[in-house]
Amino acid sequence: MNKFISTIKNIISIEELRTRILNTLLFITFFRLGSYVVLPGVDATKLAQKGEGGLLGLLNMFSGGAFNNASIFALGIMPYISASIAIQLLTIALPYFQKMQKDGESGRKKLNQITRVLTIFVTAAQAFTYLQVTIPAEAILVSPWSFRLYSVIILVAGTMFCMWLGEKITDKGIGNGISMLIMIGIVSRFPASLLGEAQSRGMSGALLFIIEVVALFFVVMGAVMVTQAVRRIPVQYAKQVVGNRVSMSGERQYIPLKLNAAGVMPIIFAQALMFVPGLVAQSLADKSEVAQSIAQAFGDFTTWQYNLLFAFLIIVFTFFYTAISINPTQISDDMKRGGGFVPGVKPGEATSTFIAEILDRITLPGAFMLAIIAILPAVASIFGITRGFASFFGGTSLLILVGVVLDTLQQIESYLLMRKYEGLMQSGRVKGRTEAIAQ
Repeated sequence: MNKFISTIKNIISIEELRTRILNTLLFITFFRLGSYVVLPGVDATKLAQKGEGGLLGLLNMFSGGAFNNASIFALGIMPYISASIAIQLLTIALPYFQKMQKDGESGRKKLNQITRVLTIFVTAAQAFTYLQVTIPAEAILVSPWSFRLYSVIILVAGTMFCMWLGEKITDKGIGNGISMLIMIGIVSRFPASLLGEAQSRGMSGALLFIIEVVALFFVVMGAVMVTQAVRRIPVQYAKQVVGNRVSMSGERQYIPLKLNAAGVMPIIFAQALMFVPGLVAQSLADKSEVAQSIAQAFGDFTTWQYNLLFAFLIIVFTFFYTAISINPTQISDDMKRGGGFVPGVKPGEATSTFIAEILDRITLPGAFMLAIIAILPAVASIFGITRGFASFFGGTSLLILVGVVLDTLQQIESYLLMRKYEGLMQSGRVKGRTEAIAQ
């Protein structure tokens, strides 16, 4: 406890770090306040509340409840994430975007500008669909068409403002701004979910509630282990002599290949596709009893059919996203240009093959672990835990929370170490996702 208090004092004593933390809290406050500002012309008491499962439940979770509230921040930063994913895929598929990605800072600025413009169009399309599907007609107090017109403009402005808040947190605050906003949206639901679970158990189920909290703790620790697990490939750099000086001494570094290199993206992709089987089967339910049973099975996220397909899609997308995120050939070429080599492996194609084989070996168990984490909320619901509290036992919410918290703690620790203070962890350094690949 004394070490914790001492660490807090050290954090407060660093003026720059203290200012960044206060700025982050200020921007987060603006984000949360906007989540409760309802669109003009909407009767909030007549809004239909969506469930915890499915794609709509995922969007509501990321926005911290703003989606169900018909708030000006209803779409949050999800359109920006969609646009970013699209641009990231284009940098792999199209040479034009590949060239911009390799142009350094100028290319990155162009890609960011294209992403912002694409976000506006994505937000406008999603806003129109959101207003059509989510808000019931009886909740609209003005002319429907005029309401849709100005609401689309407001929702686009709300998403762009959320983007601005995210960028300001990154520049003036602590942590990655976009990820921080998503995390805050998820965390904001935790107190109500915890209270709802405690009330559902009552005094007679107090012991069971304590067991659930302890189980949640171990699940979080398991997610941390999966997120932090790294397979390090040793890289030896030869001495380079320029004139009479040694520009680089022979030293050994490591290529950190993460067990879960894809992060939460496979779960998000799989979650986005899980509504398709139920939607198709529901359209054919009147013509076939088989289609009706399929619609029922995929309409409930706790069924074994739903979770089997969900886990399969996560495994497939994990391999896919890892393949497009990590290029063994590029890593091998960069090492070769820098005078580096893997001990016992020839530079060039042999090194590329060696890295690819290791990547395949660690991706398979990582994909299975990710699938297990993803279906844990369904398992928790089967055991009688309320759906709101069960969502924190795994899935997208838990992985985002773990990843963002670790990254933020890593930044705070770097400030402490630069000022020659002790780090946050006495047993070792906090390792986040910003660990660079040796080049």
